[in-house]
Amino acid sequence: MNGIIQLAGRIMMALIFILAGVGKITDPAGTVGFMQSVGLPGELLWPTIALEVLGGLALAVGFKTRYAAFALAGFSVIAAFIFHRSFADQMQMIMFLKNIAMAGGLLLLATSARTAFSLDKS
Repeated sequence: MNGIIQLAGRIMMALIFILAGVGKITDPAGTVGFMQSVGLPGELLWPTIALEVLGGLALAVGFKTRYAAFALAGFSVIAAFIFHRSFADQMQMIMFLKNIAMAGGLLLLATSARTAFSLDKS
């Protein structure tokens, strides 16, 4: 049963990144505009999409899980401070804490990267 739970946990963590990356692909102009509105260069769009989609897929299948988890944890913390630092807005505070919580889960995953039903395990 632990193996199924580990697989489910990896997939659950991965989904938010995969769906966010695919969402950016469907509206690149809108995403670039949003990134530029907080002072980020639009050139970061495609590296961001690659990290989210490829990192998420790596988590889901358990490939180089430790590296993917560390990268996505760092990304989540950076994104929290760039996009969700308006703590007077309760929704932004919730989004900030969501990113921090995801980073925490990813760091835990990075310390035990060899989970069941993963490519790392074989």
